[in-house]
Amino acid sequence: MQRFMTKKFQTKFSTRQHMLSKDFEIYYYNGHYKYSLENHTHNYYELYFFLEGDVSIEIDGKIYPLRHGDIVLILPGKMHHAVIHNKDKPYCRFVFWISLEYYSHILEYSQSYGYIMQYAIETGNYIFHNDRLAFNTIQAKVFQLIEEIHMDRFGKEARLPLCVNELLLHINRIVYSQVNPGKPEYGQDLYENIMYYIDRNLEGELTLDHLAKEFFVSKHYITHIFKKNTGISVHQYITKKRIAACREAMLHHCKITEAYLLYGFNDYSSFYRAFKKEYGMPPKEYVELERVEMEKLRQLT
Repeated sequence: MQRFMTKKFQTKFSTRQHMLSKDFEIYYYNGHYKYSLENHTHNYYELYFFLEGDVSIEIDGKIYPLRHGDIVLILPGKMHHAVIHNKDKPYCRFVFWISLEYYSHILEYSQSYGYIMQYAIETGNYIFHNDRLAFNTIQAKVFQLIEEIHMDRFGKEARLPLCVNELLLHINRIVYSQVNPGKPEYGQDLYENIMYYIDRNLEGELTLDHLAKEFFVSKHYITHIFKKNTGISVHQYITKKRIAACREAMLHHCKITEAYLLYGFNDYSSFYRAFKKEYGMPPKEYVELERVEMEKLRQLT
């Protein structure tokens, strides 16, 4: 998943240790750092997702070596700092800050959002290890939040809190499962990873053979978990996502002949049949009708 972390979403490192937002902030750092990091505290919660580097973190005088996939929880008032052992190696991580007030607001919906915080307070455990598959799912949710922050999309103000809540609940579920081991949820993590991969690669190769090779599992297993979770085949899911992407592109004035090629359809006839099956009318007719309806709505407002 790290290959999706494009440079435009990276943050230039700052030594600032206070929040500018009253609710939450999230950063993606990746680079070589030659500075020394001093002990400090926050008056907010910090979730730190470690990706790469020769780094440990010191919390209240105890040093914890970090490995890829670790989640670090820093509670308000806890003295801490990163210890960089080799400054020639890239140091890569996500940093998520959330204010006490905003966190309390989330807890009003459900105490489930606070399991990891309560567990850390009671046990003094602040480091939570994850295997690569589990951490890939976390990365996907982190990057969805970062992407939503940076993109100017309709409904952004409504989507952002949903992304935050989804990320926090997912982390709490992971920690709860680690503390209370039960049946592994490998299939669910794999399913979410494949869905995210498909959504980010609609214009590329998405055959069952390709997905099996990408995720190191059998085609049969991918078919099984998709049927179980969606009730449709992988191919049907991909087609629906591609058709929806074409629809959005065409409504934003992308030519039909460009849209279907852009999102993985090899020929117009297959695109035409799939679009008509999904929306009940040919692409050109659908786009014209939608634009008329959008113009009516603009005039009313």
